Amino acid sequence: MAWSRKRKAWVFIIVFLVVASLISLIAERAGRESGDHIGVVEIEGIISESKNLMQDIIQFKEDPAIKGVILRINSPGGGVGPTQEIFREVVKLREKKKVYVSMGTSCASGGYYIASAADKLYANPSTITGSIGVIMQLMIVEEVLKKIGLESNTIKAGQFKDAGSPFRKMTPVERAYMEGVVRSIYEQFLEDIASGRKMDLEVVRKLAEGRIYTGTQARDLGLVDDIGNYYDTIDALKTALNIKGKPVLIYTEKPFSFSKWVFGSISQDFTREIANRIFSPPFRFIMSP
Repeated sequence: MAWSRKRKAWVFIIVFLVVASLISLIAERAGRESGDHIGVVEIEGIISESKNLMQDIIQFKEDPAIKGVILRINSPGGGVGPTQEIFREVVKLREKKKVYVSMGTSCASGGYYIASAADKLYANPSTITGSIGVIMQLMIVEEVLKKIGLESNTIKAGQFKDAGSPFRKMTPVERAYMEGVVRSIYEQFLEDIASGRKMDLEVVRKLAEGRIYTGTQARDLGLVDDIGNYYDTIDALKTALNIKGKPVLIYTEKPFSFSKWVFGSISQDFTREIANRIFSPPFRFIMSP
């Protein structure tokens, strides 16, 4: 008898969950078909990959129910390649729909790079932004290896093939070569921001060089458009889109992350940053500590 009650209870729970899911799905679909929708793309932490974010952006760009998009950015930057890929997709999105940015605690370096492609940028008064620059950091382990009796043997074809190797110091010629590469990437950064923000390139150059600004300072310098939080940004986009009443916010689905569930986003970002420093290409748009 006790087992029969337990089985009935489990059946009830399962049926309840299925019905609740169906009701939620029907309500969401009805809302998507009847209301005015704003898509929200969340860019959190260090930018180390671009595929998922680009898919989110493309999804909203191609969805006729989405009237405009908000990029909620809370990031100190990240890898050069992923940042430029996301920037490019935001540019294409902006050609079809209005794109506003809501900055969180930080929207610096690569985070600001992406933000600059949007129509309008909103920051909190104390948001840390700017940091327009490129950084290349190389770890040298040559002396450590010597102390433990290890040495590296490198066979290469090409003078600069192992330039930046962690197993030896760079020569002056190699350093000049790497500085040229960094400077080229930096110029791309400046030109894209000048284009996205519709600012004179030389004005951007004067504001760059890795300087950071508060949201208030950035507004006064023309790097952001206004001071406001996430909901202020929603209200501003709602007005720009002539949406009557409360807009429906559509968030993209995020894949489950076991490490984030167990340890939280801070430890996950820390772990990713360590991995980036060891294994990733050294050129990064990131706010330097």
